Amino acid sequence: MAASAAQNRNGAGAEFCRNFVLVTSETQRGLGGNAPPLCCTIASRNGGLLPYSTEKSRKLYERTIGVLIEGSSSSSRGPATFGKYPMFMDRARGSRIYDVDGNEYIDWMMAFGALPLGHAHPEVVEAITEAASTGAHFATATPVEIEVAQMIQKIVPNAERVRFANTGTEAMMAAIRLARGVTGRPKILKFEGHYHGWYDDVLVSSNLLPPAALGLRSDPVKIPDSSGLNRTALDDTIVVPWNDLPALERAVENHSGQIACVITEGVMANVGVIPPAEGYLHGLQKLAKANGIVFILDETVTGFRIAPGGCQEHYKLSPDLVTFGKALGSGLPVAALVGRADIMDALQWGGVLHYGTHNGSRIGMFAARANLRVLTRDHNASFKHTWKLADRLCNGLRKLFRKQGRAAIVQNVGPMLQIMFTEQPSIRDYRGFCQYVDRAAFQKFVLSLFPLGVYASPSAALHSIVTLAHTEEDVDLTLEAAGKALEKLR
Repeated sequence: MAASAAQNRNGAGAEFCRNFVLVTSETQRGLGGNAPPLCCTIASRNGGLLPYSTEKSRKLYERTIGVLIEGSSSSSRGPATFGKYPMFMDRARGSRIYDVDGNEYIDWMMAFGALPLGHAHPEVVEAITEAASTGAHFATATPVEIEVAQMIQKIVPNAERVRFANTGTEAMMAAIRLARGVTGRPKILKFEGHYHGWYDDVLVSSNLLPPAALGLRSDPVKIPDSSGLNRTALDDTIVVPWNDLPALERAVENHSGQIACVITEGVMANVGVIPPAEGYLHGLQKLAKANGIVFILDETVTGFRIAPGGCQEHYKLSPDLVTFGKALGSGLPVAALVGRADIMDALQWGGVLHYGTHNGSRIGMFAARANLRVLTRDHNASFKHTWKLADRLCNGLRKLFRKQGRAAIVQNVGPMLQIMFTEQPSIRDYRGFCQYVDRAAFQKFVLSLFPLGVYASPSAALHSIVTLAHTEEDVDLTLEAAGKALEKLR
């Protein structure tokens, strides 16, 4: 374990997985039956020694009927994404994850991006253990909370003030309330296809729909993403196509003096991976500033993954408020709202209310501190590692699709990537994704990777993640599996 930790301190991560034993039926007997029986490891799959089975997952799913909804606590983990039943995971370390049947996979989903260091990084494990053994949570002011906030201030360009929450949804709710409070304006502006959590005011035009349902680009139809929303929740929500600056300018002009905030992701991550058009985010920022609109950058997905300072560092932006989640806690529920002092200070008592028993939980702060230390060590070496590996993986996939004559593209921004089965040379917005991307083909492709030892989300609307724990060997094994899967799907 010490060797693994040393490798990660160097930012390379090259030996992270290799130092862990890949249990076979032979070593299983040597362990006296204490380890879970393995049906299929990556090594055995290559030799064709053992059959692939998910029978235990099937039985566990049957147990959930009448107890859980769709097998888990989030519908995205259930049959709608995974087919007849989801795989039930048992343990993970490094870049590898193991299901209850003992099957081993290279994990490219990484808890929807919440694990920038990979699974069970030794320094994060040590931090969580220390916090748990001395008091997981006090709901008081703590020294570690100050330390993590100061680390974020050092890393994130605009973080003049920091307030912690538990999820990206919670942080966004606070950001919207704060923007309305300081501007005295009622309306918010969001973009088609962007997901900012399951808060009523922003739960609109995020799900993938038939193109005919969307209306004209000049006058988009606002389509609620859920039943049960407050009937007036979306009255003050303006929806605009993304990557279209003239459309944004029209919306701002049409609601002059009424818009409290404009909310955007730095990279569109709810419909695969769609980068911003050149100059688009700077045009948005300039327009917001000129009209007294609070610019909220949602970095729940991109934060601490694209760059140490996220998309605002990568694209050289100056947002007023920024929300973080997912990767900040390295697997624990930690989120943050940061931004300009003159706006954030409105959260003081008697101003804009923001409470939370578990905000800044001690155990979460310990995990976040360890996470940020590793991510920024050796002049941010971890980010260089993930960008380099992502290039290797994306270029390999592109070459593979060309070789096999498959109509598919790979879009990525650094370590965030997604395959899109389409005839189009690129996808630049939500409408293009809805119209041109074959989501069923993607799901079929990813599900065919599972028996070959590669795990990713079967949802075409999500994306894969390269982490510090991934290695060149993981990339090469994945490319080999992808080639076999495509051959079988011909």
